Amino acid sequence: MSYQIELRHIRYFLAVAKDLHFRKAAEKLFISQPGLSRRIKQMEDDLGVVLFERHNRKVILTKAGEYLKEELTLNLKNLEHTFYHAKLLNDGKKGDLKFGYVGSAMQDMIPNLLIAFKKEHPNILFNLKEMDNHKQIEGLLSYDIDLGFVRLDRVPKELEIKPILKENFCLVLPYDHILNKEDFQTLYQLKKESFILFDPKYSATYFEKVMQIFDDSGFTPIVSHNTIHASSIYKLVENNFGVSIVPKSLMDINNKKVKFIELANIKQKTTLSMVWNKHNRNPILNRVFDFI
Repeated sequence: MSYQIELRHIRYFLAVAKDLHFRKAAEKLFISQPGLSRRIKQMEDDLGVVLFERHNRKVILTKAGEYLKEELTLNLKNLEHTFYHAKLLNDGKKGDLKFGYVGSAMQDMIPNLLIAFKKEHPNILFNLKEMDNHKQIEGLLSYDIDLGFVRLDRVPKELEIKPILKENFCLVLPYDHILNKEDFQTLYQLKKESFILFDPKYSATYFEKVMQIFDDSGFTPIVSHNTIHASSIYKLVENNFGVSIVPKSLMDINNKKVKFIELANIKQKTTLSMVWNKHNRNPILNRVFDFI
């Protein structure tokens, strides 16, 4: 069986499959609506399948169409990456790697990794983007990123996860707070304080682990603020809006307006893990794994 499908036909199909509207898709593709309809019909005839159910007011993907949308989206991204990699090789580069990371990984882990890795592989490009755990999982599944650094215990079966750093939590207090390392015994001493915590939407599993600390300490915290950035937490603590709990890797020893007390005697620890898509064919990934 011979198919006369061209790359442009795939792009046309995906545009319609995304919007489920021929006119809107045609406008984005800068072609006429009748011309787009003809090309989609040609693609259906060549494949011998019906991709869309066409009604007066709406367009619906068939089961075959839904399957092709998912598979072609992934394969087109792989193809685009192949072309991009060829261009890098032509320009004297050996490849690139796209990182996603939670903010705490940028304090030490990723900078140290990149500096050391760059010395051995100077012709590799790195793209870095701070993302919450959920966005990283989405990015890995869609091949928008190659490697993620997350605080999760479980990931979808298409992904691999490897713990790389297990660390204590730290209490964050205003610098002039009455409590210090010598006086601190348990978190219960702060039961009347307001707490500033990472938003549960940023990482539900991380938030649950922090709440377990309070459960074991015998009280339910007064949560005055939720945020997704450590810098926001520190600014709020500095200005006496409350206290906080963060991973040890987020300790900012240069910030003289807050102080940290390591919670070394509690059972809860937080783990930073490396995550990747087991089907990702980026050859640079194996070099990073070996290096780490």
